[in-house]
Amino acid sequence: MTKSSRSLGVGRLLILVYAVFAVSSTARASFQVITKFEEAPLAYSLSLLSALVYILATVSLARSGTTWQKIAVISVIFELVGVLSVGTLSFVAPELFDHASVWSGFGSGYGYLPLFLPILGLIWIRKARRGN
Repeated sequence: MTKSSRSLGVGRLLILVYAVFAVSSTARASFQVITKFEEAPLAYSLSLLSALVYILATVSLARSGTTWQKIAVISVIFELVGVLSVGTLSFVAPELFDHASVWSGFGSGYGYLPLFLPILGLIWIRKARRGN
């Protein structure tokens, strides 16, 4: 995957959405951890983890080379597993999530974009890898 194929069309939009999530989730999680961590340590820790994953995914999706591509795949798969796990737990054990995280309810607080974003990311990575 060349840098030019990553910076055009759908790839550019995907990276932009990841960047917005990286900035917004980092700001939100940082505020939560600094000001009210003791109220919901699990939810706020997961929000911070998701922010770090969005940062890594953004950078790796925007970079070229096989190493960055592998990091992108790993980070996006981790993101998908995270949103599915936390989403499921937030319904099965709602007492763990009195305060929502980005991935609670499969990202319902964000229009379910956290659920669909890694799926779209994996599709785009696969398509870009093939050169289509």
